[in-house]
Amino acid sequence: MDDTAAIGSGMIKISLSNNGLANSNTLHSYALIRHSDMTHSMRNETLDLCVAACGRHGSCNEAAARAIKEGMDRRFGGSWHAVVGEGFGMEISHEERHLLYMFFDGTVAIAVWRCA
Repeated sequence: MDDTAAIGSGMIKISLSNNGLANSNTLHSYALIRHSDMTHSMRNETLDLCVAACGRHGSCNEAAARAIKEGMDRRFGGSWHAVVGEGFGMEISHEERHLLYMFFDGTVAIAVWRCA
């Protein structure tokens, strides 16, 4: 994972990929935070929301991502984005202290961020 800060812009550019991070020999049955720059309380609320959405929507990653995005928009305002799935890579720019990247139920990766 590559983290680079954009000086003076209030934005952070980060490259994330879950390719190869979740080894098939090491499956987790709990939420595992890979990276977060959120405050403790925001991180806990986001984690709870992600776990609930993935549990409720099972294998439908699109519905889980939509539920996470809508929940974050309601709870914290602004324009939130969510990606849920396996085997994806992405490069994003996000507001400082508004990123969570985690794994749920083994190999399902979840990225949640806000970008103005």
